[in-house]
Amino acid sequence: MLIAQISDIHAAADNDHLQRLARALAWLTHVQPDVLVLTGDLVDGEWPQGYVQIAGLLRQQHYPALVLPGNADDRRLMQTTWHENHRAKNTPADALHFVHDTGALRLLGLDSTVNKENFGSIEGHLEWLEQQLSDAHALPALLFLHHPVIASGIPTLDESMCRGLDKLEALLSRTRGRVLAIAAGHVHRPAAGMFAGVPAYICGSICPANPLWFGTRQIPPVNDPPALMVHRLARGVLTSHHVAV
Repeated sequence: MLIAQISDIHAAADNDHLQRLARALAWLTHVQPDVLVLTGDLVDGEWPQGYVQIAGLLRQQHYPALVLPGNADDRRLMQTTWHENHRAKNTPADALHFVHDTGALRLLGLDSTVNKENFGSIEGHLEWLEQQLSDAHALPALLFLHHPVIASGIPTLDESMCRGLDKLEALLSRTRGRVLAIAAGHVHRPAAGMFAGVPAYICGSICPANPLWFGTRQIPPVNDPPALMVHRLARGVLTSHHVAV
């Protein structure tokens, strides 16, 4: 079972990020994942045509695509574009969560965006998430969201991490073993760590990467190519790969 993850396209009329996305999708033709998950910040500036063009590229692929919003996205425009929206039932307010069972793994997409804010939050969504994890028939889960649950060390970006993490940690303790990994985006560069005993990843971005800057006076140079992740479940073991294209 192969689950690809793409994050942070930030497409706009005046940049080449759709071409960078096309390059990533072309690379994925060699892998042929079972599912693709996009973890937010698809478009900048409420650009409707950007969503339309991304949806068109996804329809050309031979696997389903599941889409989450990020803080730069417009939920209304996303719902207009993806009429078959993968939004899960019984979601709070206008959250665009998704649930997708693959037969071996449950993919959970949690909409962590907060209107008109850069930071994310899991507040208000914990009851929904616990229902998915406590289901007696639920498969082991891979949890996706836009905002990371681990600190990157980049000061300006760690200010906009997901909020409510103490409650998420308590939930994962109550449902121990159900979540195999947590995968997010937002930081525009790859990272890995642990959260509540669960592997936690930050997917690199399709848009130009941020520097690996830890608040020092000198900012390191950055020339990373577009990046994505591939999560592989085989014989009950999940491995996650950072890929530059």
